[in-house]
Amino acid sequence: MRIPSRTAPWTLPFLLVAIVTLGLASCAPDAGQEREDPAARSGANMSEEEILETAREIHARVITIDTHVDIPTTFASEVDPGVRGEYQNDLPKMREGGLDAAFFIVYVGQGERTAEGYAAANRTAMSKFDGIRRMSYEMYPDQIELAYSAEDVERIHGEGKLVALIGVENAFALGTDLSTWARYHELGARYVSLTHNGHNDFGDAAVEVARLGDDGPEWNGLSPLGQEAVAELNRLGIMVDVSHAGRETMLQTVRLSRAPVIASHSSMRAVADHARNLDDEQLRVLAEAGGVAQATALGAFVRVQPPERGEQVAALRERFGITSNAGIGALEGADRENWDREMAAIEDAFPSASLADFIDHIEHAVNLVGIDHVGISSDFDGGGGVEGWMDASETLNVTVELVRRGFSEEEIRKLWGGNLLRVMRDVERVASEIREESGS
Repeated sequence: MRIPSRTAPWTLPFLLVAIVTLGLASCAPDAGQEREDPAARSGANMSEEEILETAREIHARVITIDTHVDIPTTFASEVDPGVRGEYQNDLPKMREGGLDAAFFIVYVGQGERTAEGYAAANRTAMSKFDGIRRMSYEMYPDQIELAYSAEDVERIHGEGKLVALIGVENAFALGTDLSTWARYHELGARYVSLTHNGHNDFGDAAVEVARLGDDGPEWNGLSPLGQEAVAELNRLGIMVDVSHAGRETMLQTVRLSRAPVIASHSSMRAVADHARNLDDEQLRVLAEAGGVAQATALGAFVRVQPPERGEQVAALRERFGITSNAGIGALEGADRENWDREMAAIEDAFPSASLADFIDHIEHAVNLVGIDHVGISSDFDGGGGVEGWMDASETLNVTVELVRRGFSEEEIRKLWGGNLLRVMRDVERVASEIREESGS
């Protein structure tokens, strides 16, 4: 039987860190076109043992790609990705869970839009590029290889190695001189999100940040520079990522881009009403343009909790003198027993997001826009993780739940990376067409 993690989520390592194949995409089906009733499909007629065995076989045959795994600035220096450690994703955990490929993220939070701010952001970004490349080329080239194309992903996987890809979260890190962006492509960047939390010089974000001066929309979508950035990413052959973008920014981006775009880590607003999730219109527009929405297993985006839960957790932390997540790990003896007991009571009253909750998002999107436009991401080490998929070692559990819901092997193949690889190929094709048009 599937054995989900039973470790209490508040004690998990991720809380201890700082707080994918075919040509053009098919058109999305009409809204309301649903898959066959799950009760009539194979998963509902199988025992747990049969579900697990079927899932293991499918999991071994498909290429599993997680499109969003965050890394620290000390990645592949102080933090060794080849050692099973406190982070949710590392090479041993990827092997244990059968996670074949991951987009390691060059993330920089939104900062001041000054020359100094851009310089600092670039330094942080380059440290993460360096870490990913150091892991791939110097430390563990026999275990993992950096992919620059969809063909690379399939080749590397076929050679039995893990696959590293690079995504850039927040175009702020690239600076406003678009002529320099080609360097990021050379280093391996294969998607770039235009914003993070907080508006920037490229467009409005889904989540405003008061300390940055946000008070309503700044651009009402993309800025003029943001429009140029979309064109430049198309030219370079980098997927445009609309996760974190404001609603109008996202819609304008999809309509402007010559190539399909992705939402690298965004779940579904109809299932969980969070500003970071995509509503049904956004999903339809994304799918109609051939894109893919990578549902993400970040608890707050998967299940929206009532205010009472946060209030009770805050009160508990205050009573125990907990000012950081590290403080929980430092509790000992009776204090730790009491903390675990009282936190368990809160969890019983307000359950954390589960793997089943996460798959609800995938099912909603598939029913709405079709199997060709949905994918999977974790947001591990960036706040991601749901009960049952709390780190890369538990990745098989996702396939188990998909089999239980009656998804076929071909559908699972598409969800786990086939759709993403198709978009990568479309983006590569469009970039080639643009180069031919310009004679370069």
